[in-house]
Amino acid sequence: MAQIWAGTDIGKTHHHCVVLDAEGKKRLSRRVLNDEPELLTLLADVLALDEDVLWAVDVADGMAALWINVLLNHGQHLVYIPGLAVNRASAGYRGMGKTDAKDATVIADQARMRRDLTVLRPDDEHAIELRVLTNRRSDLTADRTRRINRLRGQLTGIFPALERALDLGNNGPLILLSGYQTPAALRRTGRKRLETWLRNRKVRSPEALTEAAMEAAERQHTAVPGEKITAQVIHTLAKEVMDLNEQIIEIDKLIAARFREHELAEVIESMPGIGPLMGAEFLAATAGDMSRYGTADRLASLAGVAPVPRDSGNVRGNLHRPRRYHRGLQRVFYTSALISIRNCDASRRFYERKRAEGKRHTQAVLALARRRVNVLWALIRDRQCYEHGLSAASTA
Repeated sequence: MAQIWAGTDIGKTHHHCVVLDAEGKKRLSRRVLNDEPELLTLLADVLALDEDVLWAVDVADGMAALWINVLLNHGQHLVYIPGLAVNRASAGYRGMGKTDAKDATVIADQARMRRDLTVLRPDDEHAIELRVLTNRRSDLTADRTRRINRLRGQLTGIFPALERALDLGNNGPLILLSGYQTPAALRRTGRKRLETWLRNRKVRSPEALTEAAMEAAERQHTAVPGEKITAQVIHTLAKEVMDLNEQIIEIDKLIAARFREHELAEVIESMPGIGPLMGAEFLAATAGDMSRYGTADRLASLAGVAPVPRDSGNVRGNLHRPRRYHRGLQRVFYTSALISIRNCDASRRFYERKRAEGKRHTQAVLALARRRVNVLWALIRDRQCYEHGLSAASTA
């Protein structure tokens, strides 16, 4: 058991560290720059107090990455306490104010009293690379969604009929909008020239897209004020969305290639509904190390697919989704469960049985996702690929 506890309130440029002894007495309180020389000095000063120390942080990545790796590289025992838990616990301490020093004290004191905190371990380079790539992909898809929404808003302002007719999730309509944005421009071009223009740019089904665009153009003959400048904005937004589509395609290739180099790739991808992208997100979140969680139940709880009770007084059996869970992991298990219903007989039978029991669609999918956590856990534990004949009983 540790003799002292060091809590660090993580900040972007500076961290604040407070060290407590077994009686809760403050032994050290210091604000340090998020820079390696100062962090190494802090580490040496804390170890000078006592070498048997338990470190705790309230951020597990990003701006805490340097400090965490300094500690782990020096063989220190490190635990993570979520910021929300620190915020709620601080209400039970004296004083109404909030300072970095108080937060660091709360972190250290919680680490001193609690035995259920998550232990932080060094991730392998493979998992870190997948995390960087999948996070980058999430940023790109979020940027694409924002630009598509802006594009729809601008197009609705001057040409609502065309906005209704186009599926901007496909590349063909974006190519159309990069060249033509107003009903008058489409009518001037004409059906034959527009179809040729689209075909030369290798748009899929140019005839159908031309028909939809020309029909929309015939439905509107009114020019809206500001149409010219809005058309320029639409052109720019369409180009930006196409550029983002190309970046996402490229990063998908990188993710797939890097994922398939992992020793667990074949095992994970054998699970129905899980492809390279979802497999990469799973490894980015867990590093494929199931020993971190102890049991499949704890992994399911982290993924937000295991209901937790909310009982009070005479109310019993009231279950709800946990408030704190890993949204990336939940997406992996929930989305892959949806896909598996279409291409896996065992998953479809399980889903249909839950629906027959009176569960709503979302509840039935969550129940399937929860069961799939157990199956994937066992596959990784045994280093065994999913076999439909042998695994049906486990999933059904």
